[in-house]
Amino acid sequence: SERHLVALVSAVVFIDTLFYAVIAPLLPTLSHELHLSKLSAGVLTASYPIGTLLGAIPGGVLVARRGPKLTLLVGLAMLAGSTVAFALLHDVVGLDAARLVEGVGGSCTWAGGMAWIVNGAPPERRGALMGKAIGAAIGGALFGPVIGALATGIGRLPAFSVIVVAALALIAETARLHAPRANSDQGVTHVLAAVRQRSIRTGIWLVALPALASGTLNVLAPLQLHHFGAGAFTIAATFLVAAAVESVIAPATGRVSDRHGRVVPLRLGLGLTAVLLAGFELPGSWLPLAVLLVATIGALGVFWAPAMAMLSDAAELRGLDQGLAAALMNLAWALGQVVGSGAGGAAAKAAGDLLPTLVAAGLCAVTFVAMSRRRAVVEPALS
Repeated sequence: SERHLVALVSAVVFIDTLFYAVIAPLLPTLSHELHLSKLSAGVLTASYPIGTLLGAIPGGVLVARRGPKLTLLVGLAMLAGSTVAFALLHDVVGLDAARLVEGVGGSCTWAGGMAWIVNGAPPERRGALMGKAIGAAIGGALFGPVIGALATGIGRLPAFSVIVVAALALIAETARLHAPRANSDQGVTHVLAAVRQRSIRTGIWLVALPALASGTLNVLAPLQLHHFGAGAFTIAATFLVAAAVESVIAPATGRVSDRHGRVVPLRLGLGLTAVLLAGFELPGSWLPLAVLLVATIGALGVFWAPAMAMLSDAAELRGLDQGLAAALMNLAWALGQVVGSGAGGAAAKAAGDLLPTLVAAGLCAVTFVAMSRRRAVVEPALS
């Protein structure tokens, strides 16, 4: 049933995002133990989205050619294996590699899961159903820092074992479900043709932009909170509250986008995020910075469901397989995360935190103005 499928996909992306989010409270400890610079910390944070970037198109092609069920199983298997590796390894190269493999697996789980949902959903309910899965993923981001903080106390292997067990259970459940056979022969050439369309490129940008801002915050915020004296559990609590707020906002904006159009919530998210990011350097202690971080992540939650639904809508209009549309979502998210965490960390090392946060704020402001002028381009109507 639709409800069972959405519940399964929600559980899968919850577990995937949980492992992705464990890094925030672990980052100061790993930086101390492994003597990481801000740039090295950025690379460690960026390894997951780099893996997603590498796996995005292959994962989408696998959905189109072999179906979402097999793709979901492949992603879950990679998640389980990479989590074990991250728990056991104690050198930065091995940890980078483990998170990269998990990112490749994440591209498969997201492509398979989102395509499976969208293929059975009418356009007028697409934002709401995608919003439910995204809300579950944000729930994973909510509990990920808790697991990360726990790992600083009891060790990574005991703390991460719950993720491995959950991934194995989801493999068994996914194997039980019936899935429609894949009947598409689309591949890379179809993706290249699709990205020539302005509506597709706009959708890609609107997924990449919040990912860029999020990636920047994922590197700078934990280190700045630590600089102000916050410990691992305080950092974890901050990200937990932020994710809780975001997990409520994301599904709600998906429903709003179904009723009032994708542009309405997107413009709200752009305006709020631009203002909040511009103020990142203003707090002088950990508490006001934590409050600002919660507000900023909440504003980013406005983006996800409308932006992904907009990209799915544009792909449907252009005749692009939804598995490949999901691949473009993964590609956009990964590019944003890589630039935000990698380049953001490098820029912060060279010139301080003000530069990368102001750049991200400026991109949101420019996009807000552009969307106000070109609504017909960014929100094509489905017929």
